Amino acid sequence: MTSFDTSPSLSVWRALLALAVVFVMLATTGWTALRSGRAQSPLQASLSAWEHGRLDGHRLPDPDAAPARVARFFASLTDRQRAHLAHRYPLAVGNMNGAPVRLRYRANRIALDQARKVELKRMHDNRLSPTGQQEAGRRMHRFASLMRADRHILAFDPAGSGRIAEVFGDLTKAQRVSVVVPGVDTDLLTFQRTRRRYSAPVGMAKSLYAAERAASPSTRTAVIAWADYTAPSGIGMDAATAMRAEDGAVRLTRMVRALPGRAPVSLFCHSYGSVVCGVAAHTLPRRVADIAVAGSPGMRAATASHLRTSAHVWAMRDADDWIQGVPYMEFGGLGHGADPVSTAFGARVLSARGAEGHAGYFEPGTQSLANFAEIGIGAYRAVDCADDAGTCRAGLSGTTAVGRA
Repeated sequence: MTSFDTSPSLSVWRALLALAVVFVMLATTGWTALRSGRAQSPLQASLSAWEHGRLDGHRLPDPDAAPARVARFFASLTDRQRAHLAHRYPLAVGNMNGAPVRLRYRANRIALDQARKVELKRMHDNRLSPTGQQEAGRRMHRFASLMRADRHILAFDPAGSGRIAEVFGDLTKAQRVSVVVPGVDTDLLTFQRTRRRYSAPVGMAKSLYAAERAASPSTRTAVIAWADYTAPSGIGMDAATAMRAEDGAVRLTRMVRALPGRAPVSLFCHSYGSVVCGVAAHTLPRRVADIAVAGSPGMRAATASHLRTSAHVWAMRDADDWIQGVPYMEFGGLGHGADPVSTAFGARVLSARGAEGHAGYFEPGTQSLANFAEIGIGAYRAVDCADDAGTCRAGLSGTTAVGRA
C-alpha cells in the first residue's frame, strides 16, 4: 500500500465518489415524498372517539399515557367493561400500549373484520379501476387471514400501506422475548409471503420462534413480527435517509416499554430495520439485552459505543449480500454511517454461513438463524463467530439472567 492510498485527499475523493453513487441510486430508483392533507385515518378516528368517550360517566384516560397508567386503568375494569371498550373502540384499544395483551388481540380481530368488510365493498366499487379492485381483493383476503383464531395481532393500522405486529408464543408468560424488525418494502401485503416466506416478517418470526424452541425447549419464548412502522418503499430517498427510521424508532421504543413482564428482550433487525434499531438504541429500556443486525446498511453511528446502549450489539453479513456494495458513510443526511461488521465499529460479529444473499438470514438450517436463536434464549457462549478465534463471545457468560430490569 502506498502513502497515496491513505492520504486525506484520497479519502475525500472516496467520500465524494460514494456520495455520487448514492445520488445515482436515487436518480435511477426514484425519489419518494410524503403527502399531507389526507382525511382522518380509521385509527385516528378511533382514537378521537376514545378521547371524547365515557365509561359509566367517567372520562377515558389519554391513549398516549404511560403504559403503566393505561394498565392500571384496564386492571380496574370488569371483564364486561373491557369487552365493551374493545368493541366500541377496536383500533384504539388494539394499538394502545399498556392495554392487556389478550384484549388487544380481541380488539384487533374486531378491527380486522371491519377493515375486511370495507375492502369487500371496494372490490365491487365501479369507481375503482380494475387494478384498484384487485388490490382491494388482496387486502380483503389478507385481513381475513389475519383474523384467524390462532393469530395474535398486537397492533394493526389499515391506513395507506398499513402497519401490523403479530406475536408467536405466549407474550405474558415468556422468559425471553424476541422482536424481528424488518426493512424496506414491508407493509400489510408483504407481511407474509407464500414464496420466499423467510424474507417476510411472519416467516422470519415463525422461523426464529421454532429455532429458539428447538435450541431450548424448557425456555418459554415469544417472538414478535414487528412491522408497526411505515417502512421505505424501494431503495429511494426514504431508504437513504433516517426519516422513516426516526418515526419507527419512536414506535419501537414505545412498544418495548409497554411489553408485559420483565423478560429480557432481543431485537433482530434486518436491512433498513437495523437503521430503526440504531436510531432507537439509546432510548430503549434496559431490559433490551441484545440488538442484532443482519444485512445492515448502517446504524446511524460510527461505532457500537456511539449507540449509547447497554445491550450487546451483534452484527452479521453474508458474503453474497449485495448490501456490502452500499457506501458506508453519512453525509448531509444521506447514508447510514459505518459498516456494523467492520472491526472499527466494534460489534460482536457473527457467522452468517448458509444465508445466501440479503434475504436468507432466517432460513432454517443456516448458521445465521442458529446464532439468532442462541441469542434469543440468552445462550451467548453457543454462538458461532465470524472468525475462528471466538472474538464475538469475549467477556460473555453462558446466559443472561431472566428478568433483567
